[in-house]
Amino acid sequence: MRNGLVQLGAWTAATGAAVALSWLGVHAVLTEAAFEQPSALPLPSAAARSSDAPSVPLPPSTGDTLSTSPTPTAAITPVARPSKKPTPTAASSVKSFRVPGGRVALDMQPTTADLVSATPDQGWQMQLWQGDQWLRVDFSRDGSTNSVFATWNGHHPDVQTVVR
Repeated sequence: MRNGLVQLGAWTAATGAAVALSWLGVHAVLTEAAFEQPSALPLPSAAARSSDAPSVPLPPSTGDTLSTSPTPTAAITPVARPSKKPTPTAASSVKSFRVPGGRVALDMQPTTADLVSATPDQGWQMQLWQGDQWLRVDFSRDGSTNSVFATWNGHHPDVQTVVR
């Protein structure tokens, strides 16, 4: 009987050590990979902004409707998703657009706009549609959808916000 208790004790200790070691390894990987805090982007100061790129004010909520319904190319989970391009510098042309439900940061170039990040507010869902000459980011919750549109078709990118 004593031999059985010794074996049970040894098995319990080895199993406990293996579980603890596995948990610590998985915890370390998940903490570093899945739960990174989004980093703030450096934006140009008010003095560095050019006068030819005014900010876009939010339109009043008037129940605007959209005339087209593009097919989504990708759905993004509600987490900030940085662009694959290098982080912009302080002299870059990153512009941030706020609508009820979230914020979109775009790198505005002379003939294109690239998504830097789209971050929904807590409780909101975000979805991205993107084409060759346009992109659209929607923030939705409880049947309400607010959008940021960027278009560029042979001209400087134009950004519009729609609040419904």
